[in-house]
Amino acid sequence: MKNILLMNIDLHTHTNASDGKLTPAELLQRAEDRGIRLLSITDHDTVAAYSKVKYSSLTLVPGIEFSTSWNKTGIHIVGLNIDLQSDSICTGVNFQATARYKRAEEIATKLEHKGIRNAFTGAQKIAGNNNIGRPHFAEYLVQTGACASIEEAFKKYLGSGKAGDIRKYWAAMPQIIKWIRTANGIAVLAHPLTYKLTRMKLSMLLDEFIAAGGQAIEVVSGKQMPHETQGLAKLCNQKKLMASCGSDFHQPDKSRAELGQFPPLPDTCNPVWENF
Repeated sequence: MKNILLMNIDLHTHTNASDGKLTPAELLQRAEDRGIRLLSITDHDTVAAYSKVKYSSLTLVPGIEFSTSWNKTGIHIVGLNIDLQSDSICTGVNFQATARYKRAEEIATKLEHKGIRNAFTGAQKIAGNNNIGRPHFAEYLVQTGACASIEEAFKKYLGSGKAGDIRKYWAAMPQIIKWIRTANGIAVLAHPLTYKLTRMKLSMLLDEFIAAGGQAIEVVSGKQMPHETQGLAKLCNQKKLMASCGSDFHQPDKSRAELGQFPPLPDTCNPVWENF
């Protein structure tokens, strides 16, 4: 997909099929209103949003965001330009759906031990389906008065090292990359700065990611400082990876960035969309 460098591009967004707040139709309309011309819906471990997408004037790149872990750190891998009907994506979605449900049950059990009742039912009601994530539990904790804010919920119960930080059920990174590649997609390491890894450990992660077939990294993810973008661009080029960008949009006014509102991809990078 060539000659679109001047288009407004956002390759990491979410709908209410996972932990976003907008329906697929609402997300597409918001993207169109903001001049987005190339968009990917990358819901967590599901492609359900695409069955609800009808006509849109923008170009929609089929995508997904898979959950996994590396060296005891939870990480996410985005699959872009995937074949939504492929056996590998269907297998991956089904595997992760089971993993996500078991994970939610264990989170609820651990919260129960801390005196918080009915967390599974509450989170499931907020999710509106069985694709239950930690943000749904966080919202339930706020609704019930157990926490004053989403931030507090993660700090006390759901963040790294806390009771709700459970990763054991996810598929391994090589398996996820294989699902994506078999579906003719591009495997992208999502929002690398959020993992709070040292430069050395991030480099180690990327080496294993590449060895497993990973092809790209999000050089730009939401709002970030210029030195952060330049550092990721340098690492991207050193590893000979393609570069992606996205807002990681979840909901109006409460996302890391509005649709399409993030720093531009440095000119030194090889844009992932040139390989669609």
